[in-house]
Amino acid sequence: MPRNAEPGRSVTSRLGALLFAFRSGSSSLTLADLTRRTGMPHATVRRLVLELLSEGLLERTADGKYVIGTRVWELGTLAPRTLPLRTVALPFMEDLHAALQQHVQLAVLEGIEAVVVERMSTSKALGLVSQVGGRLPLHSSGVGKVLLAHGGESLLQEVSSKGLKAYTPTSITDPEQLRADLGEYRRRGFALVNQETSRDAQSVATAIFGASMECVAALSVVVAAGTVNLNSIAPAVVAAGRGISRGLGAGMSQRT
Repeated sequence: MPRNAEPGRSVTSRLGALLFAFRSGSSSLTLADLTRRTGMPHATVRRLVLELLSEGLLERTADGKYVIGTRVWELGTLAPRTLPLRTVALPFMEDLHAALQQHVQLAVLEGIEAVVVERMSTSKALGLVSQVGGRLPLHSSGVGKVLLAHGGESLLQEVSSKGLKAYTPTSITDPEQLRADLGEYRRRGFALVNQETSRDAQSVATAIFGASMECVAALSVVVAAGTVNLNSIAPAVVAAGRGISRGLGAGMSQRT
């Protein structure tokens, strides 16, 4: 029996299942899509969708599909975990974006994935596999590797135990090779990723620290493969990460 069809599930739990059925790359869904993804009866899905529509949490498009409503986005911007982070980070991200004219993105750890909470792009920049609110794998993305490197041994073991998916021929799928790669990041202070999640993308990423010197986020610049020398832009990315960290109260002099 699908989890969402179990008797006794609360209305809140079922509404949550509907909202979280939407993902990056699947942001526009039909009633049939929602029924299939949640495992709930079609009649239940239809009733709950109508309730979400009335509250502005879902919106209906011209072709009859459903998308997340702007009220959900408004709530998301108030999340205490990301609000001060985004406020401090935006000026530094704007500077990087103006100087490099490439994708600049900010991500936080959620479970065993990196969630993109802010991004700046240009129309000429490379298309990316994940948008704001989307998720990236920890073992093969720049922001993911930074968050994984600071997540402790238990997180590394959990990610490795679930299998390291090969998104491209250059994805790291061997746990020991991944461990060595993370060690190299710690040594130099920034992660370099070469077409590990997408065949045509490279990135350089660095950590952002909070007041208690824990890694609270990762900052990256993503470019089309072969167009930019990542080592040449790494100092600017690292400097921006340190600036954001200082803005969050981190004492960067305590770190090398």
